[in-house]
Amino acid sequence: MTQIISTLSEVSASYKALFVDLWGCVHNGITAYPEAVAALQAYRKSGGVVVLVTNSPKPRAGVAEQMTEFGVPRDAYDTIATSGDSARAAMFTGAVGEKVYFMGEPERDAGFFAPMNVIHDPVEITRVPLKEAEGIVCCGPFDPMADPDVNRPDFLYAKQMGLKLLCANPDIVVDRGEVREWCAGALARLYTEMGGESLYFGKPYPPIYDLARKRLAELGHDIADRDIMAIGDGPHTDISGGMGEGLDTLFITGGLAAKDTRTDRNPDPEALRPYLAQEQVAPTFAIGFLR
Repeated sequence: MTQIISTLSEVSASYKALFVDLWGCVHNGITAYPEAVAALQAYRKSGGVVVLVTNSPKPRAGVAEQMTEFGVPRDAYDTIATSGDSARAAMFTGAVGEKVYFMGEPERDAGFFAPMNVIHDPVEITRVPLKEAEGIVCCGPFDPMADPDVNRPDFLYAKQMGLKLLCANPDIVVDRGEVREWCAGALARLYTEMGGESLYFGKPYPPIYDLARKRLAELGHDIADRDIMAIGDGPHTDISGGMGEGLDTLFITGGLAAKDTRTDRNPDPEALRPYLAQEQVAPTFAIGFLR
């Protein structure tokens, strides 16, 4: 049964590392959550290691810059693993061909196509119109407020041509402040429902957890899964993914599930139980907000 806790420090001493989601946990897409920052700083001061594990399509350097802009100080985390880096590695090894149709915001997602020195003999990627493409690279919708169905005609053509869609962010939606936006995962889900083939690299899929473990190893840490806790507000990304990797999990109910779990300071137990049953997840712990 999921245990509701009031602060991270109640349970954090049992773990040597945390895999921490960003959006909805550490920031709201606009600014940092001060209590979450303080909790992570305190955990690190006690000797714990914090890996930010995010479904952002950005390379980790881009996420680090964004964290500074949002007011997340550098001493709140040790390193970053992004869905974007996992997906970029696959792209540069030719997972969807050399000529790709790009979906996303050109300025925001420009870093996705930056070279990766860790890839030996990468393929040369060229962005082309859909009808010239060998595959699709999806960092997000062109318009995050538009219903994903607007892409149905292009997806029908792509499916008929047998194009694979590389999804750089499996999240379906995020809340930017008070505004809910569609993410790349919503487009990949539609493409799959239409019979196309989507390739995923972020949470809840294994590649991003493999990358997070490599980030720990880069820092000189060899930490067993039993000593790692995954934290996040997405039941089908953060929690399902953590459970699938055999990690203990902490569900932040005040993010995407705030209304369903009737979260004020903490979730209402009478609302949390049926919600978790409905979503078919069983986090180890739950808390209203990371603090």
